[in-house]
Amino acid sequence: MAAAAAALHWRRVSSFTGPVPRSRHGHRAVAIRELIIIFGGGNEGIADELHVYNTATNQWFLPAVRGDIPPGCAAHGFVCDGTRILVFGGMVEYGRYSNELYELQASRWLWKKVKPQNPSAGLPPCPRLGHSFSLYGNKCYLFGGLANESEDSNNNIPRYLNDFYELELQHGSGVMGWSIPVTKGVVPSPRESHTAIIYSRKDSGNPKMFIFGGMSGCRLNDLWELDIETLTWSKPETKGTEPLPRSLHTANVIGNKMYIFGGWVPQSTEDNISSQDGEWKCTGSFSYLNLDTTEWVCLISDGQEDKHNSLPGPRAGHCAVIIGTRLYIWSGRDGYRKAWNNQVCCKDLWYLDTDKPPAPSQVQLIRATTNSFQVKWDEVSTVEGYLLQLSSDTPTPAASEIPVTMVPETPSAQGIKMDLRSQTINKLPNNVQISISETKAKVMEPENAKKNNLISKESIAPLCLPASTLGPEISANVNELLDFDTRAAKSDPSVSSIASTAQNMVTQQAVKTESSSTNGAVVKDDTSLTTVSSKPEVNETAAPSARVASVGSDDLSVQLPKTSPPRQNARVRARERRWYDVGIFQSSSALVNQFYLLPEEKAVLTSKVENEDAPNYSLLKKQDLAPGTLYRFRVAAINGCGIGPFSKISEFKTCIPGFPGAPSIVKISKSADCIHLSWEPPVSPSGNILEYSAYLAIKTNQLHENPSQLMFMKIYCGLRTSCTVTAAQLANAHVDHTSKPAIVFRISAKNERGYGPATQVRWLQETKTSGSK
Repeated sequence: MAAAAAALHWRRVSSFTGPVPRSRHGHRAVAIRELIIIFGGGNEGIADELHVYNTATNQWFLPAVRGDIPPGCAAHGFVCDGTRILVFGGMVEYGRYSNELYELQASRWLWKKVKPQNPSAGLPPCPRLGHSFSLYGNKCYLFGGLANESEDSNNNIPRYLNDFYELELQHGSGVMGWSIPVTKGVVPSPRESHTAIIYSRKDSGNPKMFIFGGMSGCRLNDLWELDIETLTWSKPETKGTEPLPRSLHTANVIGNKMYIFGGWVPQSTEDNISSQDGEWKCTGSFSYLNLDTTEWVCLISDGQEDKHNSLPGPRAGHCAVIIGTRLYIWSGRDGYRKAWNNQVCCKDLWYLDTDKPPAPSQVQLIRATTNSFQVKWDEVSTVEGYLLQLSSDTPTPAASEIPVTMVPETPSAQGIKMDLRSQTINKLPNNVQISISETKAKVMEPENAKKNNLISKESIAPLCLPASTLGPEISANVNELLDFDTRAAKSDPSVSSIASTAQNMVTQQAVKTESSSTNGAVVKDDTSLTTVSSKPEVNETAAPSARVASVGSDDLSVQLPKTSPPRQNARVRARERRWYDVGIFQSSSALVNQFYLLPEEKAVLTSKVENEDAPNYSLLKKQDLAPGTLYRFRVAAINGCGIGPFSKISEFKTCIPGFPGAPSIVKISKSADCIHLSWEPPVSPSGNILEYSAYLAIKTNQLHENPSQLMFMKIYCGLRTSCTVTAAQLANAHVDHTSKPAIVFRISAKNERGYGPATQVRWLQETKTSGSK
């Protein structure tokens, strides 16, 4: 048991900013994305503030709430439906309980008092505290609690409840009314300060509500189940060691496990205490119930937390929330053989990672130079860092084969306690969020498209710029990947921009690219937007070679490459591929110009990290990136459980000196009958820019068969860094739905050596939904 407790990797949050709420018990908390929202509770008076903790930035703050602000309450119902929160009941002052219902729109921090209709038969719920209030679908389920039979709040006559109500919600805001459903089977005994969760198996079965423990004159540890569809109560048979009887504990579901933490338990585990006169204490014990097998598993036994400073201390009346697979607990009272009215509240915040993090998105290219990449990937919630690795088919010398040069010392990183201060770069602006949409890259200009400069796409083939603009040096040109600027630009609210991949027509590797967008984030007027790049996804088992017909400067047609993948050799290369650490990064971006060389005997040859203890990078030699070289990237997230699975593989190529980078700082402005497209010259022009070409994705019949195979029409060619797109051209534009609906443009620059990589821009289009306001 001690080994199991030590393996849990509880972490106490010791570094945070902002106004920390005063310690308390009887409060409630919910999670909205990375935010923990806490309301109510008591400690020297009942709290009425709304506190928010940002788990991504470790910052507390007090939102400026408005509207029908509810009075402070404790032991109330508190559920979250999207970005709205419902508060029901609770104790508003000693001996006086509530049955009022409030709604908080967290997107605007707007409170509203709502009045549900009474049941068609029967009375609405009476004022109460310590009830359970659970959400499933468009209904909240209320069970039990404690009522005061006395009309005099100073003369408290407790009455334990086991009544059951449904509250039907309206979509987005508001409620319909209460109902009293008719249930089957034996109803659980009356109780308060119990827990209730709702769980639905992924494969089959109706959703079930599980009620555990509580107080009914004495503490309970019975488990009850309600089938939400049939409204049938039952008492499931369980296996394993049941938790001690308890109340004021928490229950949270992660996957198929219901985690039970803390609460009031019997003072002596040897005594079978069944009366309210027994001695009780707070506990830090921790168990879970496998909801598929109904088997209990004890992770931390009662009293064991006293022997480990790395475990949360005993407490009751605390709050617990789930973000991803991470469990957070905060505050509560830590009374041990203390009277009810003489409790000491704790103020600490803890979290526990219950599983390794999921694989991040593919690595995306922001910028490429001849010897570096600026890359990023989508953030994974509740992680402590990211391990970025690369590999290359270009022979890399072993550490023993390069001259001995000591690198600057960096903090060592051992296991999950590693110092995550490896090299990082500044994050993209907060108003830019990246989502992934696939656009399989192959651009050509067939003979029958000469008149309208039509460009089509084929899957798994390199992106080839149009022959009519490439000139005779095409074969030497577009083998480099994107090189584009990340400086901010003022843009239209619906503009998001990315850079597409440009590959040589005689490249040896076929690439599929995915583009990035702002994921529907509201980008306000005159705000900055940063270009981000496409993400090639490469199948390791296929490395087709390309054969292309010769192209002259006067020939407007480009034949499609023919591919014949050498599968056997590809499998051998994949099996022998070595992955090298770029480093461990706290943010989801990195500037890559070197990687670490492992000693020959410790080189990583598999697709998994066998040893999760990170190496001491200060003892390793570094290797610089080389120009014109193809590198593969993958990234894995790290949390308290270790290193998670790696992302899909992306391929990027460092630039070849001499060709221009991609145009940067793309802007789109609207007018009555057209739009204006403008851009800045490449940051690295590598000579004089001779011309620019701009293209628009257009509608074709082919898109109905494969929406990811876009076709482009040239809409501009010239020296100016702007062009106008007419209403007639826009009427023929294809709206790409692989991510947020958007019209797609591409812009590339040409110097004396030829065309460089293209910048792709996604102009987001408004979508009309019935639920929009």
